[in-house]
Amino acid sequence: MKVSALEEYGLRCMLQLARNNGGPMTLPEISEAEGLSLSYAGKLLMILKKAGLVKAVRGRQGGYALVKPAPNYDLKEIFDALGEPLYNPKHCRKYIGDLAKCAHTDDCTVREIWKGFSKLIDGVLGKVTLADLASGNYDFENLISNIEIITE
Repeated sequence: MKVSALEEYGLRCMLQLARNNGGPMTLPEISEAEGLSLSYAGKLLMILKKAGLVKAVRGRQGGYALVKPAPNYDLKEIFDALGEPLYNPKHCRKYIGDLAKCAHTDDCTVREIWKGFSKLIDGVLGKVTLADLASGNYDFENLISNIEIITE
């Protein structure tokens, strides 16, 4: 499993806003704090804005701000806005090789492992809030030992 650049840097932009108590930060402030180009930071914030996670605040003290308090965001919501899940129904269509459909459509033993990993990861991401991550206030060992796997 790979975390995409959009997911990594988008989460880091959300963390910047959370650490600023959800208040507005300008695009140059976010860009500089994360070592990102202005255009890339702008692209990330537009994705987050389109997903309804951040808002643009006009005026002299304006910039970008969280739409809701940091404890009300779980990491699953943020990752869902920034990328694709580890497994989704389109997964099998992406890996068909040279065939018209997957050679293992009827007898796939791999699909269940990807679905299981996806549920496990979603379960962990659904239990950690943006505020937890911003403060470092979470016990990862306890979290994964008490995780409930999300069922569809």
